[in-house]
Amino acid sequence: MLKKKFGKIASATALAAGSFGAFAVAGGIVVVWALTGPLFDFNDTWLLVINTGTTIVTFLMVFLIQHTQNADTAAVHIKLDELIRASKAANNELLNLEELDQEQLEEIRMRYADLAQTAAHLKAKKNRCMPDVEP
Repeated sequence: MLKKKFGKIASATALAAGSFGAFAVAGGIVVVWALTGPLFDFNDTWLLVINTGTTIVTFLMVFLIQHTQNADTAAVHIKLDELIRASKAANNELLNLEELDQEQLEEIRMRYADLAQTAAHLKAKKNRCMPDVEP
C-alpha cells in the first residue's frame, strides 16, 4: 500500500516539477534569494541557505524522477514487446533485449547495422538502374 502511494506521489511530483509553474517558482526563489544578498552582506549563511535548499530538493527529486522513469520505461518495453510478438514478420529474439549483456547487444546491433547498409546499397543500386523521373 505504501509503494502504491509512493508511486502516485512520485508521478504527480514529477509531472508538477516538469511544469512551467514549478520553473517559475524556482526561478522566483532564486531571484528573491539573490535580491536579499545585499541585506545579508552576501555572508556564508546567505550562501548556505540556497546551497542547502537546492541540494535537498535535488536529492529528493532524483529518487522521484527515477521511480517515474523506471515505470515509464517498463511500460514502453511491454508495449514494444507486444508489437514484436503480434507481428508475424518480427524477430522474436528482440523481445528480451533488456536482459542481454552489452556484448550480446552489440552483436545484435551490428547485425541490424549490416541489414541497414545492405538495404541502402540495394536502394542505391535500384536508383541507378531506374532513377525517379519527374514529369
